[in-house]
This record gives sequence, structure tokens and C-alpha cells, in this order.
Amino acid sequence: MSGIDRRRVMAMGAVSAGALWLGVVPGATEGNPPMPAELRRALEHEGKPPVLGNGSGDVTLTEFFDYNCPYCRKAVPVIRSLIAADPKLRVVFREWPIFGEGSYFAAQASLAAMKQRKYWQMHTALMSIRGRAEEASVLVAAQDVGLDLARLKRDMESDAVLSHIAQSSMLADHMELAGTPYFIAGNDGRFGGQKLKDLQALVAQARKELA
Repeated sequence: MSGIDRRRVMAMGAVSAGALWLGVVPGATEGNPPMPAELRRALEHEGKPPVLGNGSGDVTLTEFFDYNCPYCRKAVPVIRSLIAADPKLRVVFREWPIFGEGSYFAAQASLAAMKQRKYWQMHTALMSIRGRAEEASVLVAAQDVGLDLARLKRDMESDAVLSHIAQSSMLADHMELAGTPYFIAGNDGRFGGQKLKDLQALVAQARKELA
């Protein structure tokens, strides 16, 4: 079995325990079936996803995104404002590159930047690229952020980086997510561009459900 096949099996194992849950639907607000604990744990913790906000927060908002998704780019300041306004919120980023090789390269580079403690800086830089995120533009962004490019390229091929991407893809497929950006909190989800008040409502509903 190849390395990537092993990583896919690991990712599948993480979601298989919750395989009967397909409750997250676009625009849902109330009435969704509870998410199994195994699936919630995989979604919010497995694969060492990047975490922003309060790492011990009472509610987790998970975002699936792609660096070549225009609505994902517009979500960056919204997420920043959401975190600033809610000190109890934990935000998980799920890199889900669905727009081609450039997106996959960007996701690898962003996750690898965690090793140099510059994930958020790299994430923001990639979301600010004019035009498509491709290998050349991603490396320019990495250099602008001050990353060690040789180390970055090595870390991009690490098991941690590749397994995160594989697992995010498996989770998204399993939950039949419509595309990016997709935001999940509690038992509900939102697809597409969201205003600050929309995500605040999603988080508030999750707090009620999980209290």
C-alpha cells in the first residue's frame, strides 16, 4: 500500500464511526439530528487542523475552504471580526483544495507554514493573491511572509500535511458538502458567502444545542 493510500485509509477510519450522519445541510437552522460524537471529534480535532481563536472555546466553528474560492477570500475579514467579537469561540480551518493543482499546492504550503508558526500569516497572504493561487504565486507569498522556503517545501510533503488534506476531503465527501466555503457549528451548516451576523447566528444556535 502506498503512503497516500495509507493516509486515505487513516482518514476514512476517522469518519467511519459517524457514517450514518448526514445532517448538515445548506441553510439549516434547527431540527437537524445530533452529530455523533465520533464524527464531531474527527471534524473538529483529527488531523491536527489549524485552530484560531480560543483553543479551549465552548463552541467550534469549522470552515472548509479553498484558496482559489472567491467567497473564501471574502470570508477572511469576517472570520477575523467573528473571533474578535467572541472570546469563547474556537475556529477550525479545514483545507479542502477542490479547484485544481494550484489549490492543492497552496493548501500544502499553508499547512506546512504551521511548522514555522506562521499559518495565519500564510493563510492571509494566500487569500490576498490577485488571480489564481498557483505554485509560483504561492511561493512568492511564502517569501513575503518570511518563511524558509527550503524547509517549507520539505514540510509540504509531510504525513501531517497530506493526511490533513486527505481527511478533510473524506469528511467533506462523507457529509456531502456542496462546496466552499462551508461553515459548520453544532449540528448545522452554511454554504457560500456569509455575513458576520449570519455566522454569529450559527454559533449562537450551536451554543444552545451544546449547552
